Amino acid sequence: MNIEFEKAYEAWLGLLLEKETNLRVRSRIENGLEHATLEFLRSVWFPVIRNFNHLHPEWEVQDFHNGYRYLDLAFLPGNGVKGGIEIQGYGPHARDLDVRRFKDLCWRHCLLTLDDWTFLPIAYLSIKEEPKRCQQLVLSFMGKFVATDTPSSFNWLEAECIRYARRLLRPFTPSELATHLGITDHHARRILHNLVIQQVLHVASGKQRYRTYALRT
Repeated sequence: MNIEFEKAYEAWLGLLLEKETNLRVRSRIENGLEHATLEFLRSVWFPVIRNFNHLHPEWEVQDFHNGYRYLDLAFLPGNGVKGGIEIQGYGPHARDLDVRRFKDLCWRHCLLTLDDWTFLPIAYLSIKEEPKRCQQLVLSFMGKFVATDTPSSFNWLEAECIRYARRLLRPFTPSELATHLGITDHHARRILHNLVIQQVLHVASGKQRYRTYALRT
């Protein structure tokens, strides 16, 4: 996994630098991504997304005072979609945060929201201690923007079940899936059973009778 990540990461950065015309952004990328951002990509993003398509580090945005701010990562798949990811380190963002910096951080989030960004802050400690939970969060984040590709061998109900699972941050019941798809509970259980066999989903709770399911990460 590390070798695969390193190859994909180096290819991604090389392509970004080849295309980048903003000298400020280019300089920031050439200086290297912050450790927390790199750990997020290595432990959370790449294991579940498997690529860096539409992902841009050190993305420059302009504030209301004609100054420049930089997002750790921007997800820009097109059609006006704008997703921002920031890794919140404990030191600079919490323990050492004074009143002025706290106010500035709040303004930053407000301005991004007003500019139609969907913003995802993730604590660095969560990346280190709860990577699987963060992976599920990223899948749900992606699910807000794109109809994630599913293998063509799946029928539309199975494909929609996978997309439904990707949008949730928790396990779900067959009844919830049945309501979402407009089918019977029995039919929903049959779909879930097939996806468990294909190792797309896993049983989150229940032994003799499965109660909840979740996306396998």
